[in-house]
Amino acid sequence: MDDDTCGSPTAAEPPPTATTAAFGGLTPEEGLDLLRRGEITVEGRLTAASNATLYCTVSDGDRSAVCVYKPVAGERPLWDFPDGTLAGREVSAYAVSEALGWSVVPPTVHRDGPYGEGMVQLWVHGDTTVDLVALSRETEHAGLRRMAVLDAVINNSDRKIGHLLPTPEGHLYGCDHGVSFAEDYKLRTVLWQWQGQPLTDEALIALASLRTRLRASDDPLGATLATHLTGPEAYAVRERVDLLIHHGIHPYPAPDWPSVPWPPV
Repeated sequence: MDDDTCGSPTAAEPPPTATTAAFGGLTPEEGLDLLRRGEITVEGRLTAASNATLYCTVSDGDRSAVCVYKPVAGERPLWDFPDGTLAGREVSAYAVSEALGWSVVPPTVHRDGPYGEGMVQLWVHGDTTVDLVALSRETEHAGLRRMAVLDAVINNSDRKIGHLLPTPEGHLYGCDHGVSFAEDYKLRTVLWQWQGQPLTDEALIALASLRTRLRASDDPLGATLATHLTGPEAYAVRERVDLLIHHGIHPYPAPDWPSVPWPPV
């Protein structure tokens, strides 16, 4: 991945479909179907999370996978996000990631579960040999740079190092997108290494395609965002995409907003 020209990333990366090791042998498509249809069983709770985050299995009798379930009922009230909307923002982030064609966000659905409706996402069996701090500082990693662009589109206010999920097959996923899609500019991330640098050709092509889909009245992406975001928030997504294409560069930190989440890990 070049860091000073508007060329395509140079670092090779397997296509997103080649990530079955990340999901216990399932393809992303199979995992998404299982999330929608399978029965969720709660196995435990991830106590480090600020909102209720449950470690679960989902099974349909023939297939089984590990997943994360975040019920709306377990969301902690936040001053800058409407109550009960974080799960929908996770689903919206997945929809935008898929529309860009990058599969940055693991398969994610909004459905009913043992504690009511919420977000259910496939658990990523990551490569534990990767130094995440070193990874977060890379400038030549294609997947990491795509993640930075996605974060700019969804206005992610909490991209921490621990949210990076490299897989054994080389693909990079990211998790925890609940505090995204604010109407005001609140980008807060550990991935500022490309600020002010030209977007890659790949990114500009993906953003142009995303803009077309956002403007299409019959595209399911628009329906997903309309379901889970406020009208102004959905409109702000289109505005951010337009600005990224118009300026053609990675954004800068806001002067009046913390640029890095705390703690950054």
